[in-house]
Amino acid sequence: MNGTTTDPTLRPRLLSIAYRMTGSRTDAEDLVQEAMLRVHLAGQREQIESVEAYATTVLTRLAVDHLRSARVRRESYVGPWLPEPVAEDPGGRVRSGDAEQAVELAESLSLAFLVALESLGPVERAALLLHDVFSYDYGEIGAILDRNEAACRQLVSRARSRLRDARPRFDVDPSHHERLLRQFIAACSSGELDGIVSLLTDDVVLLTDGGADVRAARFPIRGRDRVARLLVRVLGRRLHWMEMRYTQVNGSTGFMLLSNDGDVVSVGSIDVRDDRIAEIDWVINPDKLAWITPP
Repeated sequence: MNGTTTDPTLRPRLLSIAYRMTGSRTDAEDLVQEAMLRVHLAGQREQIESVEAYATTVLTRLAVDHLRSARVRRESYVGPWLPEPVAEDPGGRVRSGDAEQAVELAESLSLAFLVALESLGPVERAALLLHDVFSYDYGEIGAILDRNEAACRQLVSRARSRLRDARPRFDVDPSHHERLLRQFIAACSSGELDGIVSLLTDDVVLLTDGGADVRAARFPIRGRDRVARLLVRVLGRRLHWMEMRYTQVNGSTGFMLLSNDGDVVSVGSIDVRDDRIAEIDWVINPDKLAWITPP
């Protein structure tokens, strides 16, 4: 296959990988553009046996290098760092077409999952995503990461262990997730402190990403009493003078707050565990809201 002829689903698939690798749709777009350019140039020089394999290798290595440099920037980031929220998957496709992988693809899009991925090193992150989310086998991953199969198995095993520690996995029915979110918003809007507390796990965490320019909590808020009091004071007040809309945020129902001019000023989502809310991610940094459009 010549490198200049590509499957139309390739670019969306690369975007899906790049977004999960970086947590930034903006950076993902740049990385995919660079990868596709390199595929095109390589195809002019030589015959490429598999454009998908070649492009995935180029994209993954670019993303690993990007994460190594981004780690330094994120360590100096003001306040908690959250991914850029997106309304939907940038283009993930199920390779095998099975339902199990489709579920894995959807779950791996959540803000809470992407935050948990920050506990992994760049190569571990790549190996885990390629194997557990995008169904590449260990031989393919070895070729992409320039490692043998045994080393890739170890990378994935170690990444799974660290991810379980950072974010235990629970299957949640989408309708239950949305029902909890609506109860949560209603309690915040009415200022019902006890009502909010009843919806939260004991170890709930609230992450508010305002960046350097927007006022937000500079550290994660932990514990349901502290989280509930802050939500009543901050989110509850905003719900009274801003328009709130439910919307799709990274694969599940979340919420957006709109200014009087109709601009999106913040986006939030919840993560559910044991039928209660275990994490609230609230993005207020305007630089991260470009991929959520107002209704």
